[in-house]
Amino acid sequence: MSAHASKEFVPLNIAVLTVSDTRNEETDTSGQYLVEALKSAGHQLADKRITPDDVYQMRAVVSAWIADPKVQVVLVTGGTGFTERDSTPEALTPLFDKTVDGFGELFRHISLGDIGSSTVQSRALAGLANRTLICCMPGSTGACRTAWEGILLEQLDARHKPCNFIPHVRFTSAPCESRG
Repeated sequence: MSAHASKEFVPLNIAVLTVSDTRNEETDTSGQYLVEALKSAGHQLADKRITPDDVYQMRAVVSAWIADPKVQVVLVTGGTGFTERDSTPEALTPLFDKTVDGFGELFRHISLGDIGSSTVQSRALAGLANRTLICCMPGSTGACRTAWEGILLEQLDARHKPCNFIPHVRFTSAPCESRG
């Protein structure tokens, strides 16, 4: 078995954070999309929250998830644009042990076909912190769909070759070694 790909699907515990000053559970279509998508793929929802676009509130929520050994992935939607209130990159980048530069690059490349040159205003980003993958994408449901279908669905699947994020996230037990 490859160190980067498994023969079996490995479900992950994924937390979803919506960053918004205006959305609530009823109007959070982006967060709802991500929850439905991750569950449809076979993953488990670890937690879901909505927080205002406030650097310290975002850091508090994501820091708690990074410290929680049960959370392996954090998906963040919102706050990645250029408005005065958009502060997700500033809030979360200092938490990263490593950045995943390719996530933002690939997201913008895929988005180019949908939104043209407006993709340059996306500050989508990802990183690893305490072996927790954190992926930050724009707040629109379309952008979340682009990120999920174009990147995350494959990269969060242990069977995807030649590599995926599974070897980089923490497990309280080692799921890949006992399988296949």
